[in-house]
Order: sequence, then structure tokens, then C-alpha cells
Amino acid sequence: MRLPLLVLALAVPAGPALAQRPATPEMSCRQAKALVDRSGGLVLGTGGQTYDRFVRDRSFCEVTEITVPAFVPAGNTPRCFIGYRCKEPSRNWLDDF
Repeated sequence: MRLPLLVLALAVPAGPALAQRPATPEMSCRQAKALVDRSGGLVLGTGGQTYDRFVRDRSFCEVTEITVPAFVPAGNTPRCFIGYRCKEPSRNWLDDF
């Protein structure tokens, strides 16, 4: 009887916790930007089930990628400059903006 309870106690908290990531709407713009700056590159939730990877600068992208400015919703503003996203450049340079 004790073994099943122990297994259940260990398994329940791990499930949802593994899927959670910091969410920009739950922090201020300054906090979100500082998190990206401190980490260099990380995945953040941007509201609901959406998420993306954000980077401090191009050094956190693949060699062939460029950076594009990234704006996300934050707790204190709907449009917060958080850093950049890495993106493969297209043949049509106008598509890169």
C-alpha cells in the first residue's frame, strides 16, 4: 500500500511542472527583457498555449540565421521589446522583416 502512494506522490507534481515555462504576460516588460538578457536564449510562454524562443543577440542563433526584433505581451504593456527571434533568411529580403 505504501509503494503505490509513494509513486503517485512523486508522479503527480512532476507532470504539470515539466510543461510549464515562464510566461511574459505574468511579468513586467523589464523583468521579461532582463530574463532574456541574463539567459542569452530561452523559451518563454507568450499567453495561453503559445510560446517561442527569444535570444539576447545573434550569437545565440545558428550560423545561417539572422535576428528579427521580438515583441511580446507583458503584464504592464501589450507590446514589449524582449530581444530577438532567430530566423532563416528568405530569398526575398522583404520577407525578413
